Formats: sequence, structure tokens, C-alpha cells
Amino acid sequence: MAVQDYIRKRFFPHIWCAGCGHGTVLNALLRSVEALGLSKDELVMVSGIGCSARISGYVDFHTLHTLHGRALAFATGVKMGRPDLKIICPLGDGDALAIGGNHFIHAARRNIDVTTIVLNNQIYGMTGGQFSPLSGCDVNATTAPYANIDPAFDTVNLATASGATFVARTTTFHVHELEKYLTRAIAHRGFSVVEVLSQCPTHFGRRNNQSDAVEMLDHFRQQTVARGAKRSRERPDLMQRGIFVEEERPEYCEQYDALVAKASAAGNGTNNGGAAS
Repeated sequence: MAVQDYIRKRFFPHIWCAGCGHGTVLNALLRSVEALGLSKDELVMVSGIGCSARISGYVDFHTLHTLHGRALAFATGVKMGRPDLKIICPLGDGDALAIGGNHFIHAARRNIDVTTIVLNNQIYGMTGGQFSPLSGCDVNATTAPYANIDPAFDTVNLATASGATFVARTTTFHVHELEKYLTRAIAHRGFSVVEVLSQCPTHFGRRNNQSDAVEMLDHFRQQTVARGAKRSRERPDLMQRGIFVEEERPEYCEQYDALVAKASAAGNGTNNGGAAS
């Protein structure tokens, strides 16, 4: 299948603001599923509410548009019912780590085979520019007109500590890297997290002297560094990009199936023993 075969063309042009990075994420995601040779029938996208959640409207997969912050709960249900399917969850700042934070850490802890894309634009874009758990200190927002004082979560550290077995970070500037990480995350058997720094010139940029999308992309280029690169040792203040975790651990649905088989065998043994006696 070609990339365009995975798109719901009737819903274009998209509704994202000019300069938004989410379209770049959609592009990379479509190229990743094409590279993996996945059919539309084996893909399910589960999204919540927000700018990032609109991705589910543009892909011609099975899609489930759910409640704000609850996408991973619904995704868990889908995966338990149909463990043969590939589940992808695009989540925004709040969807993933504010109202959705509890679901995020427990999905990671269980290591259920779901690919989570955290589109980090450091702001609540759809509802007017409020600060989020990923905004960080000294960021201006509609709910922080004199600057935010709440420190941000480190998505990579949180996912790693919670038990995710694939964790990566990149940006919408590093498009080839983004496609590569998404491809590896979807192919990985277990809970995968790819954090993508994505520009929001409309709300974040306008309030933080970065109103131009090209300027914001250049900021990603200058203020991030590939993990393990010489520059990362010289500039520890820069945010690192790369794959931070990639390990094999028993997957939740497989463990559940094994438990059911064990319980069934134990039940049959008990019944047979009773009959024999």
C-alpha cells in the first residue's frame, strides 16, 4: 500500500493551524506504517480530545475517538479484546500526562502492546493556550500571564520509571529520525512511547516570542542534541533526542492468555480428579 491509501482524503484540508507540527507527525506516522507493510485492517488508532487527537480523523484505519485523557484506557480494552491488532495512541500534553497521567503510568507498568505518541507542544492548544504539565517554568500561557512556575514532567524519565519497554524522543524538525523511531516503536512488542516536540505558533509561540513556525523549528534544531553525540557532553543543558529504552519484557496480553490457560488446565485437572475418585 502507498502512503495516500492510509488517508481519509475527504477530510482534507486539515483543521490544524498554519505552522502546526502535528501534520509532520501524521506524515511520519503514515510513512512508518507503509514501511512496516501493515494493512489498514490490522491498525487501530485510539485518541482522546485535543489538537493531537484530530489525527484519528485523517487516517483510514479503524479509529476510536474517546474522552479526554482516557485514550489509553480504551486502547487497553481494545488490545485485550483483539491482541492481534496494532494499537496507536496519539496524545497531547494533557491527554497523556495531566488528566491522562494515571492511565499512562499504569499502561507502561503493565507493558501492554500499545504505541503512544506524545505530541508535546508545551500548551493546551485547542482550548485556548493554558499551560500544561509539559510547559515548564517561565512559560507564558493564558492561565499563567506572569509566567508558569510549575516544573515540567520529563516524559522520557516518567515513561522509563513507569516500565515502558521502548522510549524515544525527537522533534518535528528531525523528520527522518521521527519516522525511524515511530517505525521501531510500532514494531516493538510492548508499551512504546515516542515523545515528539511539536511547534504551536498560534498559542505557545505567540505568547513566548516564537510566533514563527520556522523559528520554532530552528529552536528544536539548536536546543536538542542526539543522545551520545559529542555535543551532548559539551552541552549538558540541551535536551537529548534518541532511543532511551529498548528492551524485551513479557507483554501483558501474552501473560493474560498464559494465566487463562493455566487456570483452565487447573480447572480441568480438578474436575478430572474428582471424576476419577
